[in-house]
Amino acid sequence: MRPARPVARRPVVRPVAEDETPDGPPCPACGTPNLAGRRFCRRCAAPLQVREQAAALPWWRTVWPFRRRVRGGSGRMLRRTLLVLAVAGLVLAGFLFFPLGRYAYEDVRDKLGKTSEISPTGAAASGEAPGHPAGAAIDGVTNEYWGAPALGASLTCSFGTPFRLVGVVVHTGVSTEPQEFRRGARPTRADLLVTTEDGKVHKKSLSFNDKPGKQESRMGISDVVSVELVLREAAGQGKGRPIAVGEIEFFRRA
Repeated sequence: MRPARPVARRPVVRPVAEDETPDGPPCPACGTPNLAGRRFCRRCAAPLQVREQAAALPWWRTVWPFRRRVRGGSGRMLRRTLLVLAVAGLVLAGFLFFPLGRYAYEDVRDKLGKTSEISPTGAAASGEAPGHPAGAAIDGVTNEYWGAPALGASLTCSFGTPFRLVGVVVHTGVSTEPQEFRRGARPTRADLLVTTEDGKVHKKSLSFNDKPGKQESRMGISDVVSVELVLREAAGQGKGRPIAVGEIEFFRRA
């Protein structure tokens, strides 16, 4: 025997209970009452739960950089007054600290810019050993040197045009060869007196390593017209041994 075919059950009409009268809050848009717990109006679909407005911020929270929301009308005059005072303070600080700001600006330019060598127009010494004149320190080679007879002797280099001095390189000793270098006296400390166009003198102390090769010092001085090197300490001194400065080079900002 074959199984019987399944027969779908027929729907049964059930009685529907009458709608209860909604006793919830009325819709803020159309005024229709709604059941409690509904989120949207059953008539116009407007949201029933209206977000609460955030409390107004204090006036100082509306001033840059604390500004989050602008509160209309409140503290506007005070904010403008504070802004004007802040701008005036910045202008006054600019006038007061202008030299310091200019120094920082020029220092950055010295470090980021290129340099070029500048040759003195002349050199003069307060004293020199026979056969080792002052001009030997600016002739561009290190096989000759200026021989200072004693500590305290100075070498002054002059320039025809004022320039910004950014570096000084000094070659100490009688030679760049280590053995020859030790046979002569060589400076280990000196003072650099830089004179500018307005007559002001800038003093800088230099310390030299007691070894052959260039000794480099960085600086930044504008409107330089002359540079004086005064020897303060030396190594290898002895009778018949002048203190040797093989070469001195000056660099300006290109």
